[in-house]
Amino acid sequence: MLSLKERIELLENDLKAEPQRVSVYHDMPFAILRYEPQDEWTLRKELSLLATRLKAIGKETVEISLSELLWQAIEASEGLDQIIELEKAMGFEKAQEQVTIYLSDSDYRPLKCLLAERLKPLDPAKHIAFLWRAASMAPAIYPMSRLLDEMHGYTRVTTILFYPGTIEGTTGLRFMDLMDREVQGNYRVKIY
Repeated sequence: MLSLKERIELLENDLKAEPQRVSVYHDMPFAILRYEPQDEWTLRKELSLLATRLKAIGKETVEISLSELLWQAIEASEGLDQIIELEKAMGFEKAQEQVTIYLSDSDYRPLKCLLAERLKPLDPAKHIAFLWRAASMAPAIYPMSRLLDEMHGYTRVTTILFYPGTIEGTTGLRFMDLMDREVQGNYRVKIY
């Protein structure tokens, strides 16, 4: 199995290629860089270094925090106080389910819409989006494979999801290496 640095190097080479080799679908320009959850701080350092190297070839990286989008959705929906009260009255699982509704239901602030809004002003020829802080969706707030599927056709900006988890086989990902989580995968998105 390749190390995190080796996988980042492969990703970097594919991002620098002309044309880029991160995706075969023009309407789904996504890739996943998987890392061990305990390597979060190492990943953050490596992201900064990768952004610097990409800038040297004229590519601008834009970091989009999934944690920020999560809090934005909660505040734009019913607010944190409502979630706290729901958790007190009905328990953690019910509160987590409600947050999932905020991120999924068009009556609230779906995550795909928040992400599409952040990607819209970016130039696909110049920008590369780094989706990070995915661990904020643990333990089961919102499946990352679902987000990439829902973004199909919404952007042409190369978007890399930095995914904390383990891999099983070639496309099976276990979010945060939580053993009670089902392995998820997406055969249309390249995994580094």
